[in-house]
Amino acid sequence: MTSRTGLTSFALLAVAVLSVSGCATSQTVAVNTTDSTALTWGWRLPTSWDPVTSTAGWDTHALALVYDGLTQLDIDGEPVPGLAESWEYSADGTAITFQLREDGAFSDGTPVTADAVKLNLERGRDQENSTLAGQLHIITAVDAVDEYTVTVHLDQADYQVPYLFAGKTGFIVNPVAFDDVASLATQPEGAGPFSLTEYVPNAHATLEKNSEYWNADHIFIDDLSVVPVADDATAVAGVTSGQWDVSIIPASQVQGAEAAGLEIEEINALTVRALDVNATVAPFDDQRVLQAISHATDRQALIDVTYFGHGTPNWQPFPDGYAAHNDDLDDLYPYDVDAARDLLAEAGYPDGVEVTLTLGEDDTPLAELLQAQWAEAGIRVVLDVQAGAAISQNYVQRSFPFVLDSYSGRQSPLQALEVLYGPEGLMNLGRETPAELTAAIDVARATPTGDPEYQQRLQEAVEVGVRLQPNTFLFSWPRILIHPAKVTGIQHWLDVQRWEDVKVEG
Repeated sequence: MTSRTGLTSFALLAVAVLSVSGCATSQTVAVNTTDSTALTWGWRLPTSWDPVTSTAGWDTHALALVYDGLTQLDIDGEPVPGLAESWEYSADGTAITFQLREDGAFSDGTPVTADAVKLNLERGRDQENSTLAGQLHIITAVDAVDEYTVTVHLDQADYQVPYLFAGKTGFIVNPVAFDDVASLATQPEGAGPFSLTEYVPNAHATLEKNSEYWNADHIFIDDLSVVPVADDATAVAGVTSGQWDVSIIPASQVQGAEAAGLEIEEINALTVRALDVNATVAPFDDQRVLQAISHATDRQALIDVTYFGHGTPNWQPFPDGYAAHNDDLDDLYPYDVDAARDLLAEAGYPDGVEVTLTLGEDDTPLAELLQAQWAEAGIRVVLDVQAGAAISQNYVQRSFPFVLDSYSGRQSPLQALEVLYGPEGLMNLGRETPAELTAAIDVARATPTGDPEYQQRLQEAVEVGVRLQPNTFLFSWPRILIHPAKVTGIQHWLDVQRWEDVKVEG
């Protein structure tokens, strides 16, 4: 059977510089040399280089530089071979056997074996501070059948596993690092297309091509540096001047990039602005308050004012056109101030209600617009601005019950629902999951993705989650990259931004 069988404590960085090659004394990153092809990427550094303890969805993009999963997702979001060249389900769907490629190797040359896969999946499931446990609890046992064959046993029929293992959940770490697992936060050991050679927290990561990578023939970048864009307003000038070869930009910079003559990649992605809500905390324990907030939100105005028209209003975690998107949820709570006021009165707040909205520093314009919109319905908002690290830690610590956030999606749509709504889901701040939702997710999971009923069951689970759970979605927004014409081959990946076949000319 081919690979299509399965279709559709955050580490505190106290050390200023941690490096494989030695200490760095500045944030300057080496530019292209005549001996190799180099690329500098304006992006975000991960919360941790350990996929098991990383806390942000967007970490996957950086982690995929140094790790490979058992599978990958193609340009359409469908699973294709990664470290596993094929897989096959048992007749009842409760076990899946992966055949590993024999040319899969970690950056130190050690082969990726069934034993390594077994250790990784068990660590992700069992390690106390694992942020992957909620997705891997489905695994009851892992058998290393032989050196390159591994069977994963599941607690029920689950046809999402090939999707699940394309991201952090399936990233395979070199077991040699497990002797000092805490070091993985800053010193990753993987089998991906690159190896980390130098890391300055909050400043840059320098990587070199991993010659042991099984698909190295399609990697044309010898040296890749990830350097965060500290100020969005500098991104266009930075790419124009050569500080970055490729950079992410906010929608506010698209016009400037066009004027500068740069190439613009506006990529449909699984990203949506959202409100994380702890429904065990008043007044959010009353669904009518949450419905009122949603009715009081003019989503299109949010997009027009703060995202310069680049986005689509949304009431659910998936974008239009994606298999899990449920058309019945479009315009679920339309902008209606009077309806919002009536709902608040029904909930016992005839004179309005006061709430505190926690946000990161970069989200102040969006939060202020929400504050102004909600005030029209009698929802008085106190803005609580926190550092980005505090926002990321809220997934674990749950200190803030109402947070302006972004949701970056997951490789499997049902994994995404687990993250949002599952009892261990990072974005389920109340850690409560209605039995009706659990049942709907289980039914969809047990449906083969090639079954004609699959999409309907998937969308039914989405609808139950959106209607019963407190998470509030605002709008979907694209991933926008800019680069000069000399950078070629960038593809529009729905999921992780990959670097196969990307070249820097001249």
